[in-house]
Amino acid sequence: MALRSLRPRPEVLLEEVRPPQRLAPWAFAITAEVNGPAEVLATGRLVLLHDPEGQVAWDGDLRVVAYVRAELDAELAADPLLPAVGWSWLTDALEASGAQFAALGGTVTETSSARFGDIAGPARTDDLELRASWTPRTTDIGPHGEAFCDLLASVVGLPPVGVTLFKA
Repeated sequence: MALRSLRPRPEVLLEEVRPPQRLAPWAFAITAEVNGPAEVLATGRLVLLHDPEGQVAWDGDLRVVAYVRAELDAELAADPLLPAVGWSWLTDALEASGAQFAALGGTVTETSSARFGDIAGPARTDDLELRASWTPRTTDIGPHGEAFCDLLASVVGLPPVGVTLFKA
């Protein structure tokens, strides 16, 4: 219920989807899109897994799994600190939301793709993918969903709610 009642900022659209079936006896999933003026800026997925018997690797009976993907501009993609900064977006969001967690792990992946020949699209794209999972330390899942929404906003560089950026 806590994830169904999330109220993210207007740019973040959430939708309940069918969860993975074989990872745990019980699961819930939402997808997310962060929309800009004319395009989707980032996509994501948040999955809550529950195994009443617990799993040793989880260090508990609940597990949150998050995935975020966003296209980057070439300058940001070239920054050697990008993976560490991407990870800090997640840890900062978890801390700011008050989510209590353990067993946090994941990856930040940078990819660069070049298209050739008859394949349509831009000549080059750079992407960031963040995959992470953690164990909630309480049954209050709301802060974990809030952290996911904040992570999405950070990945695309949205200003804090109520702040408007001026373009020169």
